[in-house]
Amino acid sequence: MENLTLTDAIQTAMEAELKAVEVYSEAAEKAAHTAAAKLFGQLADFEQHHADKLNELIESLQKKGKYLVYEGYARPIAAQSEIHVSGRAAEVLEAAKVSLMDILTMAQEIEKSASKKYEALAEQTSDKDGKAMFNLLAKEEQSHLKILTEVYWNLNDRGVWAWPAS
Repeated sequence: MENLTLTDAIQTAMEAELKAVEVYSEAAEKAAHTAAAKLFGQLADFEQHHADKLNELIESLQKKGKYLVYEGYARPIAAQSEIHVSGRAAEVLEAAKVSLMDILTMAQEIEKSASKKYEALAEQTSDKDGKAMFNLLAKEEQSHLKILTEVYWNLNDRGVWAWPAS
């Protein structure tokens, strides 16, 4: 990102957010379990919010030369209490586990990458509102990573769908 203009860097981040929306929306549609569909749907909504805010930021910087005050996403991801997977659902999960775990791993990488991009943008930005916005975006991506990691390990180790609130 060092050789990009600020607008180009934000545009790149927005494109990554839109790709995350696509990945999460597709995962929600294909999910064999309602808990997975719920989680991926909420993540898609969250990432769409990020993309929308980044678009607003680009417009504000181009038209007014000002950063936005970003207060975060008002609808955090709700916690999921344990849902034990048993019987036919366990068979379906076991058959799909590799691809589901691959999706969760890919989602974790998406969140790690986004967090690092926002941290880098915060470091490169001297404007206090811009720095605060990028730091909050990084923090939100880190909370998504925490949830996805928790889901991964709960499914892999315990065979349950569960995650903390964001």
